[in-house]
Amino acid sequence: MLLNWKHQMLGAIGLARRCAGLDQRHIPAPYYAKGNYFALSGRAPFSHLVYPVPEPAGLGVHLTLDLGGQAKFGPDVQWVAHPDDLQVDPARADAFYAEVRKYWPDLRDGALQPAYAGIRPKISGPHDPAADFMVQGPEVHGVPGLVNLLGIESPGLTSALAMGEWVAGLLELQKQ
Repeated sequence: MLLNWKHQMLGAIGLARRCAGLDQRHIPAPYYAKGNYFALSGRAPFSHLVYPVPEPAGLGVHLTLDLGGQAKFGPDVQWVAHPDDLQVDPARADAFYAEVRKYWPDLRDGALQPAYAGIRPKISGPHDPAADFMVQGPEVHGVPGLVNLLGIESPGLTSALAMGEWVAGLLELQKQ
C-alpha cells in the first residue's frame, strides 16, 4: 500500500495499529505538536540562521531564511488534537514578538505576518518529558520482518538514508 508523505510521517502509529500480530501494548499514543511560522515583512538584518536555546518540545522560535532571502520565524509549539490543524492563528504573533525580541530587540511592531504551519509527530505529550525516537524490531515486539520507526522528527528525517540502511541491516540479520 502506497501512502502519501503525511501519512508516512504522521500516521506511523495508526499504521502500526493495523499490523497483524503486533501487540497493541507496543504502540505509544500519538501526540501532535503544531509548529507555526511567521514571516517578516521587509528585509532581515541577518544573513544566517539564528537558533535560540531549545525548549522542551522543540528547537525554539528560530530564524530561517528561504532561498529568496525571506526571513521566517518559528516553529513554536502548539499542542493540537488533530494533524490536519494547519491554520496559523494571527493572535499567536504576540508570543512570537516576545521570543524573537530575545535575540533581535529591534524587531518593529507589525513586522510579522502569519505564514504557515507544520505538524511534528510526538510519542510524548505536553506534560511528559520529551521522548526520543522509538525503534522497535522483532526483538521487542516479536513480529518477524517488522521494524517500527515511531516519533521520528526532523533530526531523524535528516538522517533518513542512514536510518534506512540501519533498518535494512536489522532485517538482513533476521534472515540469517
